[in-house]
Amino acid sequence: MPVIYLETLIDAPIQTCFDYARNVDAHMKSTEQTKEKAIDGVTEGLMQAGDTVTWEATHFGIKQRLTAEITGMSEPDWFIDEMTKGAFKSFVHTHRFEDLGGVTLMVDQFAYEAPFGILGNLANVCFLKRYMKNLLEKRANELKKMAESTV
Repeated sequence: MPVIYLETLIDAPIQTCFDYARNVDAHMKSTEQTKEKAIDGVTEGLMQAGDTVTWEATHFGIKQRLTAEITGMSEPDWFIDEMTKGAFKSFVHTHRFEDLGGVTLMVDQFAYEAPFGILGNLANVCFLKRYMKNLLEKRANELKKMAESTV
């Protein structure tokens, strides 16, 4: 199972970073390049453990839907969202936050399985992992900008 691991230092308090990362409105703003929008479940504000959201976005020129559930949360240290329906065979996205004396280390760990067996594995090697890493990096950088602008 491929895993993407990112670390982002944010000059903002841990609670601010945690709240931006689980905020549906901030998520939509941070993924504008894919026209991502929440269309079902929690469609605005802060998500809590047990909440679900269905996202609609355009990837590779195709409009897609994906439903994820917040399967665990310990505020303000971490939360996990898992795909319950969508294009991947599966994914688990772990978001961790560590207070480093006023600066927050935000860690994204995205473990996923591509669909379509061997064809999905080939797609992963050729372009999918790079695409997902770029998407997660852009999102993290946008969340960083949002959190740092509120301080």
